[in-house]
Amino acid sequence: MKPSKISTITSVLLILNLAFLVTLTFSNVFKSPIKIKTVNAKKMDRMEERTDYKNENIVFLGDSITEWCPFGDLYEEYVPIVNSGRAGSRTFELLDKMEELVYQYNPTKVFILIGTNDLNTDCSKEELVKNIEKMIKGIQKNRSQCKIYVQSIYPVNKTDDSKINSEEENHRENSVIQEVNRNIEKLCKKYHVKYINMYDELTDEEGNLALKYTKDGLHISPLGYIKITKKLAQYVEEYP
Repeated sequence: MKPSKISTITSVLLILNLAFLVTLTFSNVFKSPIKIKTVNAKKMDRMEERTDYKNENIVFLGDSITEWCPFGDLYEEYVPIVNSGRAGSRTFELLDKMEELVYQYNPTKVFILIGTNDLNTDCSKEELVKNIEKMIKGIQKNRSQCKIYVQSIYPVNKTDDSKINSEEENHRENSVIQEVNRNIEKLCKKYHVKYINMYDELTDEEGNLALKYTKDGLHISPLGYIKITKKLAQYVEEYP
């Protein structure tokens, strides 16, 4: 019996998990984007089982948390992945580049993660949500067959732990992030798109971004990206 695609991904994730733990033994903080290359020995078997994947194209849209995430390499043997993350981006900046970052790829799925940088500026919470709404409406208008997934804004950690860089979290507050996330969830229901609550997946008992999942209180650690990838896998694998 051929192994299922899900079991194959699970095995890859377990291997990556072990590799990351070994790497963390030598380094507590990663200073640069992580690059992962995986090889799927069962690619031909999968293509025979899921020929529809030949017509699938997935875009991940966001800021540095997206740009530095290794899921593009992890899934590249399954479907074409476009990483349209741009470090430092705010919602209005992505809105101005939707043709370049999304539409030109004619995606079957788009995953959006944006907003944390808006919260570190004078952008209002209402404007942030309104800009995400414009993104959703723009994708629905220009790529009507595309499925849209919007992730919650991730939590931050502002404790006095030695790995925390207070300059990174700056003005971001988890109470505000939660409020904005509730409004993003309502927005997703209004436009019938999928809301992915990643916030609760990444918090500790105190409601902060868990130390094991972060490099500096804002950006994500290797273990954090493994956690995120496991959560997103079910949506990446959905039929378009």
